[in-house]
Amino acid sequence: MYPDTPAARNRFILARRPARQAHDPWRAHGVIVELEPDASGALVDVITVFLTGRECPWRCAMCDLWTYTTPTDTPAGAIPRQIRDALGGTAGHGGTARSDWHVKLYNAGSFFDPRAVPVGDYPGIAAAIAGASGVTVESHPALVGARLSPWLQALADAAPGRAPALEVGMGLETAHPGALERLNKRMTTDMFADAAARLADAGVALRAFVLVSPPFVPAAAQREWLDRSVEFAFACGASAVSLIPTRGGNGTMEALSAAGQFTRPALDDVEEAMDAALARAAGRVFVDLWELDHLAACDACFAGRKARLAAMNLTQRPAPRVSCPLCAQAEVRV
Repeated sequence: MYPDTPAARNRFILARRPARQAHDPWRAHGVIVELEPDASGALVDVITVFLTGRECPWRCAMCDLWTYTTPTDTPAGAIPRQIRDALGGTAGHGGTARSDWHVKLYNAGSFFDPRAVPVGDYPGIAAAIAGASGVTVESHPALVGARLSPWLQALADAAPGRAPALEVGMGLETAHPGALERLNKRMTTDMFADAAARLADAGVALRAFVLVSPPFVPAAAQREWLDRSVEFAFACGASAVSLIPTRGGNGTMEALSAAGQFTRPALDDVEEAMDAALARAAGRVFVDLWELDHLAACDACFAGRKARLAAMNLTQRPAPRVSCPLCAQAEVRV
């Protein structure tokens, strides 16, 4: 049975993890370049660098990102080197063929955790991304505070007069208070709102991450709470909301599934979430397509349905659903 206290939940979650692979803290996990509309709607090249560093101090029930981390502190100098090497391996200046490019620095944890990203490395990181028009980092809301100012200063010093605009991504996950508490994130919606206000006061943009089909939310209430979560994120000032289909694979989610507390989202659920969020958006809405192939149930229509979601990410406009005779026949047989 899933425990009721944070300490017991930590033990429950850690006990069910598969073995962690060893990672070189001097090498990034990878880099991708893709298009994304900015706040004005213009398409820009976005370079996402998947960094290697110390694991997040929180033990969230749904998290599988720890598999890309190290159990020890990130060495000083490692993050700037990872970024330089990653950007150097992409095409053109700063990694893209466009004059306007944005970089996302995702370290599978919190950028403002000094054991994951040493504060002394801020100038080197800022120098490595000089020339970018914008930069996104991720953080737990509890860590949005004292280290925000030195990071902004490092960006300004590395590119006087043309510092990249900063965006901070924070996981709201869900606005459902009971489910959010049970996720073991050690965060409330009030904490999220407070961190969002601190970002706004500093002139920093907010990107919120919202789970599609999170555990602990009853099936009949999933749609209502997705809508409420998206609305809450925009009410906190988010300029973008990213929808993340909740994944299994970390041991805990499989245990919750067996206990009837989690149902993996189907592709239909992801499509409905994107349609609903885009219809009520007060900013940009994106759906994460990473590992969407795991939700493929029909070879005849999956590629078209994925392409539809990708197009909606780019255009920020609704698109007709893909019709599939094979899926319709399967529904009739059921």
